[in-house]
Amino acid sequence: MDNSLNLTPVFGIGTGWIVMIVVIVLLIAAFVALSIYGKKLQAKQEESQSAMQEAAQSVSLLVIDKKRMKMTEAGLPPIVLEQTPKYMRGRKVPIVKAKIGPKIMSLLCDERVFEVIPVKKEVRATISGIYIMDVKGLRTNLEARKTKLKFTDKIRMKMDKMKEEEKQQSAGQKKKKKEK
Repeated sequence: MDNSLNLTPVFGIGTGWIVMIVVIVLLIAAFVALSIYGKKLQAKQEESQSAMQEAAQSVSLLVIDKKRMKMTEAGLPPIVLEQTPKYMRGRKVPIVKAKIGPKIMSLLCDERVFEVIPVKKEVRATISGIYIMDVKGLRTNLEARKTKLKFTDKIRMKMDKMKEEEKQQSAGQKKKKKEK
């Protein structure tokens, strides 16, 4: 009596092909499920964005400080912390401490807005609740800070310069050859 496993082909298709077909079908099903879920999330995000736009108001505020810190350490109201998902509470988010009228408040803001906000200056901001949506300079235009270049970016720039110099040298050599 032979104890080995006997795999016979189904409909004349080998075992490897059957495994491959099953994997492809599972990948297609996962792709369809993710696209449906993504569409629902996108609709939800657009709905919340439009609600924020409706509730937005323009205020003048004096920016005291800005930092990236955990929501639990930022001094936000307790109701905000209760409404945030648990996985987001430990994540660092852009926080701006600002004086709005007589009050000093901690505000959340968008990443692109966080880069533009100047510290210790007065700005006109569009806020919705405790979320800064947009910032404009009160007396001057705001410009994004120049960020420090990463090591890889510096190397890439040097390589591009070297390539340009090589092209110019090779073009100069071709001109000399044509002149002769």
